[in-house]
Amino acid sequence: MAEKVESFSKRLRIGLDRKSMTQTELSIRSGVSKSSISRYLKGDWEGKQEAVYALAGALGVSVSWLMGYDVPITGVEAPGTIPAGFEPLPQMTNVPLVGSIACGTPILAEENIKEYIGVPAAWRADFALECHGDSMAPRICDGDIVCIRRQPEVESGQIAAVRIGDEATLKHFYRSGDVVQLIAENPAVCPPMVYAGTQLDEMAVEGLAVGICRSLV
Repeated sequence: MAEKVESFSKRLRIGLDRKSMTQTELSIRSGVSKSSISRYLKGDWEGKQEAVYALAGALGVSVSWLMGYDVPITGVEAPGTIPAGFEPLPQMTNVPLVGSIACGTPILAEENIKEYIGVPAAWRADFALECHGDSMAPRICDGDIVCIRRQPEVESGQIAAVRIGDEATLKHFYRSGDVVQLIAENPAVCPPMVYAGTQLDEMAVEGLAVGICRSLV
């Protein structure tokens, strides 16, 4: 393991100066709040893994260097140089972010791809959706990106992306014979949604929720 020779706060300052970047610019590029960056620079806080990876990526430096270790400022992390308590990033793959899905009353489903985002390959996701509303909180919160594996059926109780006509929703899926119930995590916000008979002709499971991407700042 490489020796730690400087503080995280000092290396963060060097990284900013090296790029002639302001705290505001770094916040925009990394997704880490400006107040958190200010605390890091003052030495009040040590960076958590998600924030350090985001800051290192925005500054174009290695994670180990940013944490203060005696390693090259850029380049692939060599074995044994990742700081204690940190884990290497998993293998990633790009999937399309295909609009939004409401965690509340359904909204019109968007088919156009907004962008491609990186998610862990182990999730075997086929696309991702941005959620709005609090009916699936605290498990899935407003603004979370939920990764979906395309499949026409899910097991009872699993969280599924379900299309109802031209609309979509994300709920726990239960089927009993010819009756389907879509149950929110937070029923106080959204009561159970029940579909039967000819209503089922307009319904289709788009896939299984397999992972969540969430900002921590």
